[in-house]
Amino acid sequence: MAEIPLYFVDLHDDLDDYGFEDYGPDRDSMRVTAFLDIPGQDNLPPLARLEKYAFSENIFNRQIIARGLLDVLRDFSNNEEDFLTVMEIVVRLAEDAEPTVRTELMEQIPPIAVFLQENRSNFPVVLSEYLTPIVVRYLTDPNNQVRKSSQEVLLILLEQDLISQHDIENKVCPILLALSAPDSDDEYKAEAVNIICKLASMLSKSTVESLLLPRFCELCGDGKFFQVRKVCATNFGDICHAVGQEATEKFLIPKFFELCSDNVWGMRKACAECFMAVSYSASPEVRRAQLSPLFIKLISDPCRWVRQAAFQSLGPFISTFANPSRAGLYIREDGTLSIRPPARDLDSALAYGSPRAGSCGNTSSACSTKLVHTEPDLPTEGASTGTSDLLHSSSSSGGLMANSVEDSALPGAESARLSPEAGASLKLLDGDNLPIHCHPGLGYSTCPESPEDVFSNFLYWRTPLPDISKDLELLLSEAGPQEKGCSRPETVHHSCVARSEIQKVLDSLQEHLMNDPDVQAQVQVLSAALRAAQLDSVNEPEHQPMEGRHEGSVSDPSPASDNQTALSASSSQKELSEPRILQSTDIIPQPLLDQYVSMTDPARAQTVDIDIAKHCAYSLPGVALTLGRQNWHCLRDTYETLASDVQWKVRRTLAFSIHELAVILGDQLTAADLVPVFNGFLKDLDEVRIGILKHLYDFLKLLHEDKRREYLYQLQEFVVTDNSRNWRFRYELAEQLILILELYNPNDVYDYLMHIALKLCADKVSEVRWISFKLVVAILQKFYSHSERALGLNFISELIVRFRHCAKWVGRQAFAFICQAVVNEECIPVDQFVEHLLPSLLSLASDPVPNVRVLLAKALRQTLLEKAYLRNAGNPHLQVVEETVLALQSDRDPDVSFFATLEPKRRSTADRPVLAERN
Repeated sequence: MAEIPLYFVDLHDDLDDYGFEDYGPDRDSMRVTAFLDIPGQDNLPPLARLEKYAFSENIFNRQIIARGLLDVLRDFSNNEEDFLTVMEIVVRLAEDAEPTVRTELMEQIPPIAVFLQENRSNFPVVLSEYLTPIVVRYLTDPNNQVRKSSQEVLLILLEQDLISQHDIENKVCPILLALSAPDSDDEYKAEAVNIICKLASMLSKSTVESLLLPRFCELCGDGKFFQVRKVCATNFGDICHAVGQEATEKFLIPKFFELCSDNVWGMRKACAECFMAVSYSASPEVRRAQLSPLFIKLISDPCRWVRQAAFQSLGPFISTFANPSRAGLYIREDGTLSIRPPARDLDSALAYGSPRAGSCGNTSSACSTKLVHTEPDLPTEGASTGTSDLLHSSSSSGGLMANSVEDSALPGAESARLSPEAGASLKLLDGDNLPIHCHPGLGYSTCPESPEDVFSNFLYWRTPLPDISKDLELLLSEAGPQEKGCSRPETVHHSCVARSEIQKVLDSLQEHLMNDPDVQAQVQVLSAALRAAQLDSVNEPEHQPMEGRHEGSVSDPSPASDNQTALSASSSQKELSEPRILQSTDIIPQPLLDQYVSMTDPARAQTVDIDIAKHCAYSLPGVALTLGRQNWHCLRDTYETLASDVQWKVRRTLAFSIHELAVILGDQLTAADLVPVFNGFLKDLDEVRIGILKHLYDFLKLLHEDKRREYLYQLQEFVVTDNSRNWRFRYELAEQLILILELYNPNDVYDYLMHIALKLCADKVSEVRWISFKLVVAILQKFYSHSERALGLNFISELIVRFRHCAKWVGRQAFAFICQAVVNEECIPVDQFVEHLLPSLLSLASDPVPNVRVLLAKALRQTLLEKAYLRNAGNPHLQVVEETVLALQSDRDPDVSFFATLEPKRRSTADRPVLAERN
């Protein structure tokens, strides 16, 4: 037998003599506590015995004492004098010459600090006077392990707010500033700056700015030890966030420029990685004028690793240019994208965009020189959204500019909501003699307030139409540079611009043509204006078919005309997608967009990063949100290229974010550009399809009802997977179907979704079956909540045939669980349950398989008998249920009798885990 090491003698032998042999993982600390409680040991009191072993010559004994200090402090916390004596021993133990003892002591300080915090009324100053000085002193400990432990403990104490602000400013910060001084040791300096960077996020802005910021700026230029500059560069964004915009631009941006030009490529790479965080803390002016050129320099860096980091940060950096007020969308606290709720009153609508629209109507020249960004009136989350691209201004550089404004009419609503720009355009075109129908909160410059001013079919359909030539001349005189293809005589040019303006407004109204007679009336007025403009044109017959098309769509809104409109919109979008030039130059600098769209270039994968396309796909929703749907044409080709990338991980990334992109683009662009990609992903690999499946409900709810119905048949394709063992795929499908039920009517649910649910209920994997039972209950609830009793009865009959009379016991057990869930959720009327489901459920009492009878016993005893309906004394079904329960109580299987006897209040285990265990 090997010889017992010397350090096991003394304390351990004394404890083993008294029978303390095994105390589990915390054996040593419990030995200390137990030993101190032994009366008469060494004829010393517990405190004296503690001191004896705390300063024993045996190192291992001192380690054990340090490891068990929390238990010791708890034992002596009732007496303040004894407690302070223990703390004095701790202070002396902190001066131990053995590094392992000091490390053990340091690791115990966080739990001890928490204990002291919980008992602050008893020990108000112990943490500040005893423990904090130990932690601070260990920051300069010569042993590297002790220093690392003290740094970790300090950050833990700061994160949990266990160190007072006074101690931070007067005890912690001074030692950090001393360690990071220019003449300090390089290793200490690097460690100190790392703590300073982490400490900055935990202190107040004023404290960081007054105490730590000057030293941080000094360390950014440290030329002696590049690791110090590397730490500064890595944490630069955190410091910017801590001090705020003013201090960032005044003190930190100049230092950031120096670090981005550092000779060490690792420094420039660290700057590229934190570029987004720095940009968030800067003003838009600084972001555009200073940071954008700096980023272009990094993205063209001669070092490949710097370029790689810069391209990975390009999308996030572009997202810092996003303006929620312009996009009409915002990011929630949980990170999800949401639509801003609509304005509730006229004042808020005016604040959003009406003044600008009004100024556009009153002073047309103001609209001809710059793009006016107005915020649309947006529906609440889940509402169907659309886009209407209104060409309403031209840039001073000569290029036409368009702004896409969200048209937020709800499907089937009584009236269509038009954007302020559309309202202004209508007013210009129709003149003051025609009333414009408007709604509160939509930002119109004038709204009817008396019943006489409300919309009237007579006013809109009266003949003859008013003379609008003067208004058209006013509009044409203020128009910007010529459109491409309109470089003809002056009158021809004016006609092109006028028809373009009117045509854009007409296109924006096509979506709501079927739903709203008001919109039809407005289209009639605009069509008349279009005809008037064409009368003034000179030899331009090519536009006559356009006129005929719109007239036909007004008089006969047939599906064929809708298809023609969609095809026309699609072709115009393809024309816009050719140049990748921003329609609004004040969103992001054009060079950033050029670099971003170049990330799909195969050459980039060879010279920068093989995964660069994946990074491009990952950040695409953020870039799209920043540019706005009016500039989606800049990203359309990039998105299509990524969607057809040969790497499945690129397509998978897009699949996981397509629902977010649909929210950003609105229903028109989604139908035109995202639905084809979505359809392709449906037939892709399972790794890609799972991205679609996880957010299937989120995507489908954004589509129009007719487009949504096209996917009913395709949903069953999700049941089939490349690998049948991929049961989580089918589990996710069941979860999504529970949500999707609300998107379809009961007949569609019965014809399509019900069969998928039945198939999933018979899955080989129990987890899939359990979630599918919930789907079945949700379907029954759908039928009965919509008064579709016949569909509900047919479904119940199907359940009885498939599961109650199933040859496999698992199916019969599933029927018992479904019945129990139906009762729990109360998804069908009670009379329907007792008439159609209860007899089949009670017949399971004679089932030969105990597992089936066990679940029957639970369903009857723990669920059915708890319902008030059956507890009524005169209920004719109560006697039958009680007789079945009595029979189950005397069942030959002990589990069946147990659960049939078990009172509901004694139930401590959920049904599902118990059954899963039995299976």
